[in-house]
Amino acid sequence: MEEYLQGCRAALQESRPLHVVLGNEACDLDSMVSALALAFYLAKTTEANDVFVPVLNIKRSELPLRGDNVFFLQKVCIPETILIFRDEIDLHALHQAGQLTLILVDHHVLPKSDATLEEAVAEVLDHRPIEQKHCPPCHVSVELVGSCATLVTERILQRAPEILDRQTAALLHGTIILDCVNMDLKIGKATLKDNTYVEKLEALFPDLPKRNEIFDSLQKAKFDVSGLTTEQMLRKDQKTICRQGTKVAISAIYMDLETFLQRSDLLADLHAFCHTHSYDVLVAMTIFFNTHNEPVRQLAIFCPHVALRMTICGILERSHSPSLKLTPAPSTHPNLQAYLQGNTQVSRKKLLPLLQEALSAYFDSTKIPSGQPETVGISREQVDKDLDRASNSLISRLSQDEEDPPLPPTPMNSLVDECPLDQGLPKLSAEAIFEKCSQISLSQCTTASVSKK
Repeated sequence: MEEYLQGCRAALQESRPLHVVLGNEACDLDSMVSALALAFYLAKTTEANDVFVPVLNIKRSELPLRGDNVFFLQKVCIPETILIFRDEIDLHALHQAGQLTLILVDHHVLPKSDATLEEAVAEVLDHRPIEQKHCPPCHVSVELVGSCATLVTERILQRAPEILDRQTAALLHGTIILDCVNMDLKIGKATLKDNTYVEKLEALFPDLPKRNEIFDSLQKAKFDVSGLTTEQMLRKDQKTICRQGTKVAISAIYMDLETFLQRSDLLADLHAFCHTHSYDVLVAMTIFFNTHNEPVRQLAIFCPHVALRMTICGILERSHSPSLKLTPAPSTHPNLQAYLQGNTQVSRKKLLPLLQEALSAYFDSTKIPSGQPETVGISREQVDKDLDRASNSLISRLSQDEEDPPLPPTPMNSLVDECPLDQGLPKLSAEAIFEKCSQISLSQCTTASVSKK
């Protein structure tokens, strides 16, 4: 695999047609490994003198945000320097020159910015239900398995098992195990085919790491933010909402709030982050397990706009459905309000509607133009009085908030514009893993308590 990838970079220097194997825009481990392995297979099995190049569908600067990707590449001894990223190849220029053929893997819908490339798509290999309205008119192979890497493994072992080396096998093996949550029957993400091909890889390469070992190390790497800058931590797992031109960033941070608030130059970093990306508000939800293996969530609301910050804090503190059970936490940073969150079952997904309603309440109860920081002081009592009527009506509407399913459904392609939700097999984010672990932990505690009685 490594020798093949080194040749791919050299091929970019030549003016010749390219077959590009392109993963999805999230570039999670499954997408990255599926692109690398499928391109490797095609290059080794195509008789014609065609050039197959895997491209990671993110900028090179974004790779550090994918901690499990970085860790796994290092573990299997593939240097990041030999990989090709989206900002290092001009796919549109190649297409205009008639020198591009695309193979999509781990997705089948191109974003609007790449719509003109659809006519260059020759094949699709995916593991999500097909979206007929957007699927390219080409050969499409879709099967609902837990990991797209399973389908790549199947193709290699069925058609050209002799090309499979240990390095490629290790990539596929670890990716399937991570994607299928260590093949856990309780989670239910692994299909029969996923299990079959993990077993086949282990039979061919008995020295592959044990399942628990590789799953634990990859999962730990996915949550590890120790080597990231503050901006990278905020961008690693971030969502954005907008109302009347006011933008709110909501970031999941995988460390305790006290440690986060003690980062050097934090306030300057938060200001710079909001200024660079035009955010009016930054909400950080910290997520971790304490020494007793109990889930802990905490909140920090950073906003230089006094009335807007107080409005958001007021809505969150008053919310009953769901109740966050917030307790103010010490913070020496101006423009930042910190909280301990007593109700750990309120995930970021459940927090989003509250923030959307808080923006509505802000515009309903104040006349201050959006995007303009206040220059005069305002009391909490004054804001509370102005918000009473608005917040009461909001809380009644929020009482209809439904509980999350055990595993949240995933968009057909989470970064594609206007894409409907996929109700099929879900793909787990770091926060979804955390929520599932929390539910299992709480369930075990409840069962133990009942048995004692």
